Amino acid sequence: MESIHVEDEDPEIKSLNFIEQIIEEERAAGKNEGRVHTRFPPEPNGYLHIGHATSICLNFGLAAKYGGKCNLRFDDTNPSKEDTEYIESILTDVRWLGFRWDGEVRYASDYFRQLYDWAEQMILDGHAYVDDQPAEAISAQRMTPTEPGVESPYRERDPAENLQLFRRMKNGEFAAGERVLRAKIDMASPNMLLRDPIMYRIMHLPHYRTGNEWCIYPMYDYTHGQSDYLEGITHSVCTLEFEVHRPLYNWFLDRLIHTDYRPRQIEFARRNLSYTVMSKRMLLELVQKGHVDGWDDPRMPTISGLRRAGYTPESIRNFAGKVGVARREIVVDMSLLEFCVREHLNKIAPRVMAVLDPVRVVLENYPADRAEWVEVENNPEDASAGTRQLPFSRELYIERDDFMEEAPKKFFRMTVGNEVRLKGAYIVKCERVEKDGQGRVTTLYCTYDADTRSGSGTDSGRKVKGTLHWVSAKEAIEAEVRLYDRLFKDEDPAGHKDIDFKQFLNEESLRVLQHCKLEPGLVDARPGDRFQFQRLGYFCVDKSSRPGGLVFNRTVGLKDTWSKQNAR
Repeated sequence: MESIHVEDEDPEIKSLNFIEQIIEEERAAGKNEGRVHTRFPPEPNGYLHIGHATSICLNFGLAAKYGGKCNLRFDDTNPSKEDTEYIESILTDVRWLGFRWDGEVRYASDYFRQLYDWAEQMILDGHAYVDDQPAEAISAQRMTPTEPGVESPYRERDPAENLQLFRRMKNGEFAAGERVLRAKIDMASPNMLLRDPIMYRIMHLPHYRTGNEWCIYPMYDYTHGQSDYLEGITHSVCTLEFEVHRPLYNWFLDRLIHTDYRPRQIEFARRNLSYTVMSKRMLLELVQKGHVDGWDDPRMPTISGLRRAGYTPESIRNFAGKVGVARREIVVDMSLLEFCVREHLNKIAPRVMAVLDPVRVVLENYPADRAEWVEVENNPEDASAGTRQLPFSRELYIERDDFMEEAPKKFFRMTVGNEVRLKGAYIVKCERVEKDGQGRVTTLYCTYDADTRSGSGTDSGRKVKGTLHWVSAKEAIEAEVRLYDRLFKDEDPAGHKDIDFKQFLNEESLRVLQHCKLEPGLVDARPGDRFQFQRLGYFCVDKSSRPGGLVFNRTVGLKDTWSKQNAR
């Protein structure tokens, strides 16, 4: 499988993709009166993930480009797996990504009556029959692609008898699995899907929208094309695994539709993402077995997980644009997705001071009763963002990693006898350290140069090589910070035969830091707010935050560290 890495980050689009070429040709020929009407048809049986996001961007983007429409339709034909929780999450995700569907939300269940009536017509026309065999027998009779299937003993049943049985199925007279309705196509077809596929099965389950009105439910392949037709869809864009379904899509349309207008199914290749899984079954397993904190865990590839992690809709739309559309399946490197959010947050995220692993600094020559304010910029990428004032005092906190007692030659942070600048403030020099009984440094005793305050008229202009972030100890607020990393250690955790994908879970995918020290202005931060913690990365306020109990999630680091690790 071909891979896309971050080096492909900004290709200039110079030509139409193959779907756009098809649309251009059909519009020029006047097909469907030149209309472009697409749809996004999720199943409400799980949360949407990044793969769905690229499909959303494609379908809504095509409609926007050609002045057309895009429907949102739920493929709700299997009540055993569907839930209104999933519907609400999908609606939220599509809106959050910045898209609006045409008209009201549609549901396949809106068309149950029409689909049923069409099924009766197919029975009368000799194109469908009721099969009394169990599912296992039907499956076995399909045989293999290289040998013809075995016809059902009920295949030539009289249409009138088939119609009577089908109506009895609808009326609830048979148990689940006792009978099915099958299309009568070709049991010798090399396409296994054309070997008399099932159109309806019996399920004595209530539907979240239709209640107990139905106890038979249509299969996807029968529902899909007819729903497209009823909605006026012109281009039914699917992922590549549905290519083999296209002949069946067209077969149903050929037997039911007698108009010049016809929808067309077009397939494009999936975009898989490295270091994660995209299977709903696997994602559900991670949730149900407690490996993650729900569908919106920031380590999940779900849209809700990315949102909770601090990703922006703009970054995801940009990612979808960079990945593009093709006929070949590819694996997209996670670093490209991270690049996209890093690129956008760099432009919009306010810069703030946060110390995640604090060590105390005392400026011994700074007056104990003195308090002053220093000015720092909010975002150097956005001049309109302005500046803010930070309190500066005798006692501060800096990152423990920013001090080394015995430092190598090119260590330009703090060490005994070495000078560094505190960002927006003064040049300071560490004179001595204090340790606890275990030899751990607890306090750095420093001196400051009063003539080196940044931006002041008294700044001597003296230069030092290191600049550190800091917070004033007296005014600092505390927060919990969750350092999320990739959920899996393996690039393709689902691609190993006979190995459970959970074996590749990254046991270090979450580290929780308590008592982190943050600048006081963050006391009013609210869930969803995004910031750059200077020198540390991009962080988002988690939904679990409360007044006096801030929780931040790391969205992404300032640099791509994974590609460097992999290079080693």
